Amino acid sequence: MEPSGHIDPQVWMTRLETRAVMEALSAGGRPARFVGGCVRDALLGRAVSDVDIATQEPPERVIELLETAGLKALPTGITHGTITAIAGRVPYEVTTLRHDMATDGRHATVAFTDDWEADAARRDFTFNALYADDDGTLYDPVGGVADARAGRVRFVGDARTRITEDVLRLLRYFRFYAHYGRTGPDAEALVACREMAPKLSTLSVERVWKELRRLLMAPDPAVTLILMAEEGVLQHLLPETSSHSRLAALTRLEARHDIAPNAIRRLAAAIEVDATGAKALTIRLCMAAAAARQLVLLAAPTVRPDVRGGDGENRVALYRLGDEPYRDLALIEASGAGLEDGPASAALENILSLPVRAPVPAFPLAGRDIRDSGIEEGPRIGALLDEIEAWWIDGEFAADHAACLDRLRVLSG
Repeated sequence: MEPSGHIDPQVWMTRLETRAVMEALSAGGRPARFVGGCVRDALLGRAVSDVDIATQEPPERVIELLETAGLKALPTGITHGTITAIAGRVPYEVTTLRHDMATDGRHATVAFTDDWEADAARRDFTFNALYADDDGTLYDPVGGVADARAGRVRFVGDARTRITEDVLRLLRYFRFYAHYGRTGPDAEALVACREMAPKLSTLSVERVWKELRRLLMAPDPAVTLILMAEEGVLQHLLPETSSHSRLAALTRLEARHDIAPNAIRRLAAAIEVDATGAKALTIRLCMAAAAARQLVLLAAPTVRPDVRGGDGENRVALYRLGDEPYRDLALIEASGAGLEDGPASAALENILSLPVRAPVPAFPLAGRDIRDSGIEEGPRIGALLDEIEAWWIDGEFAADHAACLDRLRVLSG
């Protein structure tokens, strides 16, 4: 494999931990090279978080070389040739060059090789089949550099073959298109994705949700979701998704108000469901408990901020929801109501600033206060708390602890 260019050395390439791993792997006389996303993103001037390394050495030899250099080696995927090297608490995924022997569309049986071009040929997209030496020498066996710079997402070789090897690549195509695509989608890729979309049901929901989360974090995920819907793909994943314009408006509002994107907030904006439908979706995607609660709250809220209302009613919503859900729902509601420009945008700014301008205090009464007043344990304690809380809210949260106790004495006779 001949060099095809050069990238300037990056901070992640030259830090001590990276150098220690690369030197350890090269000690056996064979080159180790950075591969995949880290090379692609360095080429494009994007931030790099995970560093993957490819080597001709077999996994057992990788472990030996790392441990000889005093580094930790974890056999995280040894049957597929992957060892995680730990240097100074920084993980590096080291994978032996390989090619697929057989696959069922979910899991592949691999054979190890020393052929860099054979390794490149089994990868998913051309810009993920880039390699670089630790000095920045670049290797591009399948034309990934031109595709990366043009914003073209293109399968390595035949699109249908790549998807057949691992059906998740169908969803990864749209995820990468959402993050990197700047030209129109590849026609061959779309045909293959459309034809093979029914096979998405064979994937584990955990893998599907992981890819969907990443797609939703793209700068403008609505464009890609619309494309997926037009190609008959989205119906196999998220048939509940129909509010693409609301999602698009939400992403613009997040950027305008400097609010970090959130996959669950964006998913809630994109779907149209009631509470039952939201819960069913969380179960279908095997969401973690916290994410599931967030989606149900945002997709089917029992209390909503009034994006055209005043501080009074919105302070009640703020109290019922809490600061973060209140903000998220205000953004979603504003996205659906078209509050993006002019006076409408100023109204949203007013709503979003409410937790800082007029924070709601904690309800000053607790069950122990009612027990201390001499009322016996039982349902009456909860009923009194609810009644006093409603009175406190109606009074615009002004009553303090002493005033709430006075109200308790009035109610309890």
